[in-house]
Amino acid sequence: MYIIPIGWLYVALMMSVAEATSTQGSLLGAVFTFLFYGALPVSLVLYFMGAPARKRAIRAREAAERAAAQPLVQQDAGSHAAPDAAGPVRQEP
Repeated sequence: MYIIPIGWLYVALMMSVAEATSTQGSLLGAVFTFLFYGALPVSLVLYFMGAPARKRAIRAREAAERAAAQPLVQQDAGSHAAPDAAGPVRQEP
């Protein structure tokens, strides 16, 4: 997954070296070449590629917080039977 950004940084580094060693180039130009052609675009691409993973992590953390916030349902520990929700059905004579 990271082979493309690594390759792009290598190309940008070689462009910077060529800028620095050129007779018409300068060291400042080489630094700006590396920053604007290499580091900035690669950092943006990696940031955007990591967005789905960050979103999944946020959703998982929120789900864990919701699960921890819900009260636990306690079972009836008594020895008596649970009462019926509806009364007995009355029959007509």
